[in-house]
Amino acid sequence: MLSITQQLKAAESYVFATLAEAGVDWDNADARAFRTRFDAEFPRLFNLFAKLYGEHEDCLDHLATLIGQSLACWQARPDDLKALDLSREAQPDWFQSNKMLGAFCYVDRYAGDLIRLKDHVPYFADLGITYLHLMPLFDCPAENSDGGYAVSSYRDVRSDLGTMEDLRDLAKTLREAGISLVVDFVFNHTSNEHEWARKAAQGDPEFSDYYWIFEDRRMPDAYERTVREVFPDDHPGAFVQMEDGRWIWTTFHSFQWDLNYSNPAVFCAMSQEMLSLANQGVDLIRMDAVAFIWKRLGTSCESLPEAHLLLQAFNSVCRMAAPSLLFKSEAIVHPDEVVSYIDPKECPISYNPLLMALGWEALATRKVELINQAIARRQPIHPECAWVNYVRSHDDIGWTFADEDAAEFGIVGFDHRRFLNAFYTNRFDGSFARGEPFQFNPKTGDCRVCGTTASLTGIEAGDPGGIDRMILLYSIAFSAGGIPLISLGDEVGQLNDHSYKDHPGQAGDQRWVGRPMRPDGLYDQRDDPTTTAGKIFARMKRLIDARRSAPGLSGNAIRSFDTQNPHVLGYVRNGEGQEIYVLANFADTPQNLDPQRFLETMPRMTDLITGEAFHVRTGVSLGPHQTVWLA
Repeated sequence: MLSITQQLKAAESYVFATLAEAGVDWDNADARAFRTRFDAEFPRLFNLFAKLYGEHEDCLDHLATLIGQSLACWQARPDDLKALDLSREAQPDWFQSNKMLGAFCYVDRYAGDLIRLKDHVPYFADLGITYLHLMPLFDCPAENSDGGYAVSSYRDVRSDLGTMEDLRDLAKTLREAGISLVVDFVFNHTSNEHEWARKAAQGDPEFSDYYWIFEDRRMPDAYERTVREVFPDDHPGAFVQMEDGRWIWTTFHSFQWDLNYSNPAVFCAMSQEMLSLANQGVDLIRMDAVAFIWKRLGTSCESLPEAHLLLQAFNSVCRMAAPSLLFKSEAIVHPDEVVSYIDPKECPISYNPLLMALGWEALATRKVELINQAIARRQPIHPECAWVNYVRSHDDIGWTFADEDAAEFGIVGFDHRRFLNAFYTNRFDGSFARGEPFQFNPKTGDCRVCGTTASLTGIEAGDPGGIDRMILLYSIAFSAGGIPLISLGDEVGQLNDHSYKDHPGQAGDQRWVGRPMRPDGLYDQRDDPTTTAGKIFARMKRLIDARRSAPGLSGNAIRSFDTQNPHVLGYVRNGEGQEIYVLANFADTPQNLDPQRFLETMPRMTDLITGEAFHVRTGVSLGPHQTVWLA
């Protein structure tokens, strides 16, 4: 039996022999630069490929194809992006700066199309945005697209939004303004209108193997014994029947067909789609639904070890052909599973769904025990990685805390989720929130919650504490470590949009209530301090400016600070030599912190948000929903 080193040498020789037969010329500068990256990455990629596909007879053929395709993508990569690759390699922690500020929007709902979105770039830069996530914008079905997450082509922008050339032009404009472009890579599934899916539906054996398709119900029944229903309102189980009678795996909606990554041809094909996006000027890609990408009979088919190997293999391909491209994981699963995807060799950036959900939980309960526990136990991550901290997403709020964590405080997870669902959908007496339920199950009371930040914090209801609650949540997202993310429109207090009910393709999906059109009237009021929009905008700008001037908020280092007050969250950030104490009062009443809490701190500190001085040795008093960053 060959040793690992001998296997690697043999594989490398086979790859180069295959590429030579294909006419690859290594005698040019581009190819030599790629060869340097290849030499560094191939051992890792070979090891991953062997684990994933070693049992396939044509494993090495697929690996050779993958290397050849990656070389071609590198050679096609524009010179300015290659220069960016070198710059980012020289400063690999660029995304951990306290000056990082993310934002997201739907192109059509915010600006109409990509060309008109360029007109907003000066505003983005002035606001301080350095990271702009454009929600799904690639070709998809006119109806039943799941908000663009059913992709019909990764090479074409939706025609109503523009062209790929428009996207490249926007990316260049953003890059010149110091803003990184982020897009979604929907790689668990394609639309049933994708070219591969159409060929599979026609019975083409090559493309039928791109998906999980079975002739009868025997295997679907076997898989469905252990997998959960994600969207029971759309279809029962994990499979739907095709027009020709076969059954195809659809984890999410019936028009989203799961790709079969046990087929190495699928990995090679999707690597090409990923590198093509990178070459358009995309800086980061959101790896959608990472937990679901590998299937194995007898398991839940979620967060299997091979899912991590796949992400690492995709990452390895990028290090050769698009070195500055970074992955952001999207995994709305158990907190232990979320953190398992965060790694420099996998996804160095990740959404932080637990912090988001527990911020809302604390607003509803006025208690900080769960979020304080999460800060201490689950917030710390690898120092070369970063959270993306958000107050709300484009989708919904799911109560992702672990039942075992809640049980430590005598909280029954199932009952607590029912309370939170009722509270945020205005079905609980005294609620300030005006959210809508998504995927509501009347038998169990289970659902997820949708709505804009302003509608969920009480601004829509006219609650006097609404603005303070909104700023409180954003102050945590801005200070907890990583990249804060704004839903564009929140900075002027956009409200729920119920007009989605008038659109056939949206009417059955309550998530659209939290995806309003750009609130032009509110933006017009943003400099008027007498308006709600003006008050919110001024306080958001104050947070942004305070963060940018606080090096202590760079990086991820965080430790808990015990306030010994059940309503006040406390933690300490320490970056670049500056120590910052973050205190946040979730109560509707003023709260006092005992002077004993501050015996080991500096006696006098200043709130970086307001400039107010605090003599902390006499204690700290916080108003309702007040937050301070004391340095």
